[in-house]
Amino acid sequence: MARVVVDVMLKPEILDPQGQAVQRALPRLGFTGISDVRQGKRFELEVEGPVDEAALARIHDLAESFLANTVIEDFTVKVEEVAGAAE
Repeated sequence: MARVVVDVMLKPEILDPQGQAVQRALPRLGFTGISDVRQGKRFELEVEGPVDEAALARIHDLAESFLANTVIEDFTVKVEEVAGAAE
């Protein structure tokens, strides 16, 4: 079993009010030197069987049609190791 992670972020040109709210709060909380904050979503998919090119293509299609609004969001798909997978 493998884990595939889909990270979804607003495109850089899209206003991010949640990120801006966090950025404004940071100095009040004592955190300085952070010039930008962007808020996003992370989806972790546990995949049965091998994660080959066909599986990644299906997950890319899933992300493009269901997990992300591609008009205003970008996404990345990556495979992560699952702890204990070799056992």
